[in-house]
Amino acid sequence: MMRLRLLSACAVPALIVALAAPAHAQDAQVSTSEPQSVDSDQDSDVIVVTAQGRAQILSDVPLAISAVSSEQLELTGATDIRQLNQVAPSLLVSSTGSEANASARIRGVGTVGDNPGLESSVATFIDGVYRSRTGLGLNDLGEIERVEVLRGPQGTLFGRNASAGLLNIVTKGPEFEFGGMGEATYGNYNNLRFQGAVTGPVSDKLALRLDGLYAKRDGYLHDVNTGRDFNNRDRYLVRGQALFQPSSDLSIRLIADYSHRKEDCCAAVYATEDVAPANRGLITPTSSVARVLTGITGTTFAQYFPAAGDAYSRRVAVSPNRSYAGTTKDWGVSAEINLNLGAVEMTSVTAYRDYSLYQAADADYGLADILYFGPGTGREFKTFSQELRFHGTALGDKLDWLVGGYFAHEKLETASELKFGSQYGRFAACRVVFGSFNPFFAPGNTGCLSATGTAVLSNPAGPLGAAGAAMVAGLNRLDGVRDVGDDTADFDQTSQNFAFFTHNIVHVVKGVDLTLGLRYTNETKTLNAGFNNTNTVCPTQQAALLPFMGVPALAPLAGGLISLTCQGNTTSGLNAITLDDQRKEDKFTGTAVLSFKPTDDLLLYGSYSRGYKSGGYNLDRSAFRNPLATQPLPIFPVSAANADYYEDVLQFDEETVNAYEIGLKYTRPGFNLNVAAFRQEFSNFQLNTFNGTVYIVQNINGCSNDLGGADRDLSLATGACTGDIKPGVVSKGVEIEFGLRPSRDFTANFGVTYADTRYADNLVGSKSGAPLDPQLRLLPGDNMSNAPEWVVTSSMAWTPSLGGKLRGLAYVDARMTDDYNTGSDLFPQKEQDGYVIVNGRIGIGADDRSWAIELWGQNLLNTNYMQVGFSSPFQAVSTTPTAGYPGGSQIFSAYLSEPRTYGVTLRSRF
Repeated sequence: MMRLRLLSACAVPALIVALAAPAHAQDAQVSTSEPQSVDSDQDSDVIVVTAQGRAQILSDVPLAISAVSSEQLELTGATDIRQLNQVAPSLLVSSTGSEANASARIRGVGTVGDNPGLESSVATFIDGVYRSRTGLGLNDLGEIERVEVLRGPQGTLFGRNASAGLLNIVTKGPEFEFGGMGEATYGNYNNLRFQGAVTGPVSDKLALRLDGLYAKRDGYLHDVNTGRDFNNRDRYLVRGQALFQPSSDLSIRLIADYSHRKEDCCAAVYATEDVAPANRGLITPTSSVARVLTGITGTTFAQYFPAAGDAYSRRVAVSPNRSYAGTTKDWGVSAEINLNLGAVEMTSVTAYRDYSLYQAADADYGLADILYFGPGTGREFKTFSQELRFHGTALGDKLDWLVGGYFAHEKLETASELKFGSQYGRFAACRVVFGSFNPFFAPGNTGCLSATGTAVLSNPAGPLGAAGAAMVAGLNRLDGVRDVGDDTADFDQTSQNFAFFTHNIVHVVKGVDLTLGLRYTNETKTLNAGFNNTNTVCPTQQAALLPFMGVPALAPLAGGLISLTCQGNTTSGLNAITLDDQRKEDKFTGTAVLSFKPTDDLLLYGSYSRGYKSGGYNLDRSAFRNPLATQPLPIFPVSAANADYYEDVLQFDEETVNAYEIGLKYTRPGFNLNVAAFRQEFSNFQLNTFNGTVYIVQNINGCSNDLGGADRDLSLATGACTGDIKPGVVSKGVEIEFGLRPSRDFTANFGVTYADTRYADNLVGSKSGAPLDPQLRLLPGDNMSNAPEWVVTSSMAWTPSLGGKLRGLAYVDARMTDDYNTGSDLFPQKEQDGYVIVNGRIGIGADDRSWAIELWGQNLLNTNYMQVGFSSPFQAVSTTPTAGYPGGSQIFSAYLSEPRTYGVTLRSRF
């Protein structure tokens, strides 16, 4: 039904005027990262962007691009890149287990952010400096000049290549006129936010700017047992800049910034049926998992699941001895030099960034102490980058050329303190007993067995025969797996990247341009990893029970006891190995665009581009698999002799895309229209999936042969492709954006994106045609996760004169999103119905903007939706699929949307 409502909305002109979201900037001149001059007689709708490495009017750029001005960001209340969703219909930014795990998607394509080994399909640049993961840009950024959202693969225009799109964020720079701004906000959840900036000249050649902000807010998830709140905010930012212009031919912009966050993020709720209707019957007092969980904790159902049936009450029950406390530090310096050499203009961007996040977590998201991350869990990125571009014209201005080079050196260090909690062993033992020996279920006893059960199963004449005593001993050993795991599991990765690129515009005849771009990228990644794990029970269990793996009747039970003891490869056996590996790759990519301007108001274009994202390593030891194909267990004794194998299984290949696009841009005073139709074909698509136990990182490709459903079953051995390998993901659709400005005081904007982004019908897991992992058996032929087919955005801003040098403000925007699945394995329990988000703002202020007061609301309709649904870690009694329910008895959790927020903001500019 949601899709029908969206289509209806497209057809009702009244809605366009009443609820318009700024799909792109309409009413403000936008400067580049350095000051730009625009003739005073130009239409005020002219927008200048640097999406092609040059300052150009947006309507002349043959690319699908949305440019969002600082005024629009201010109106919609955006303080970080997640809130760009409201103003760009083809963009979706979500965050999961921590603020560092943000994931950006354009046209339905992006990279799940829970694994630092995967780079982003959507690259993020801030002031010309690449942020190597989307989450690294997820900060309050202070005053923004503009944001450019480039859709489709990029590589011949910016320093770093990207396979799905790019976010180019430009902060406000120093000015040679004294001025500044200040604002103070107070809202519900005790939201306090203070921001200020001052800029001005030191001399006629040097200008400075200083920005600062502080934001604090209570959390909106409440622990009913301890009274703690989670998902709070406590952050600040300081940024200083200097602009040195000794002559009209040279400018140097220096930036130094530091940001700090100390927050408790991110808790999750159990996804009861009000969140995901497909979960009906899972979280009930009589369900198997609920009985085990409440049994080992000695709590009632209501105490363990305080938000059952009302997940959006945001009540949680967290293990009282666990925390979500985390500290993030992000700082860096950069220098942008622009030099006019006569016929050639040079731009150099040099930068160093240092980012660190250390965060504890109650990783099972529940009251039982099953799994947790210690406070030493985190990651650090140290990145040096250098970009150099030369731009000029030739052949009597028939050729507008650009050549450049890029170098980056990144040191990534990760540390994990993932441990089994004090109740994991009892929970794991109860899983076995409840599933196989239910009459003997006794959650208060060691091994979860009643005295009668111990006697019966240990009896040689009992159901387990002579092996019974060994199996009971195995249950008791399993019960002893508590507060053990990784003291450290360190993955260090060094990446060195260099590239050469060129982007050239040939003016064939008047009104006809041919754009040709080419890029060569060379990437080297070096991996070092070491382990210090305290789970000595795992090797003992393996040694005791492996002999029974050869007995068909006992193999499932023995295998289950071993697997649960060594769950996720948390075992001291890893201490025997040290990983040291390197992978190298190089790639040519490029683009070709033919554009035609039959009139000054109309631009038509067609393009082809090939994009690329480098391969790498899955920086998670849970990816380790048994090197012996004949061994059925996913967990097997680890040895240094198999180190080469483990290095290999951590690797994933590069992702490539062939993209095709046609579009038009029509611009008149007070009106503009942009339309683009696209098709993008991704090969070796990099997918990251959590299956409730381990993270699976796998390349996704299609097969030209019909696999007869072998890619949709539970077998690891079936589903290989004997035919040609083809793209595994295809995204195709249409984007429409237009804006109206009938008067200086009124602006309306509208955007709609239809993107059919889905997997091929027959899938394999690599370019060699290997079978797909069974965990991904629901993917073939279905839409990708977090890829709604329809998104409609709209906004309206009215700023009437009130007389007496006063001006009013009335603003509203909306984003309407179609149904989509939030889980990368596409389990139906992670489906999210379509929803509408509305923001609004009213205010009054001076004509000269010297003061203003505004009342605002975010998510005014208090729309409830989940950002991401995921398998609750280890919380299943049986994983055997049933009809219509592929997760067995697995229960699910969800990271929820923010609730309605509202407040008042005072502003002043001088």
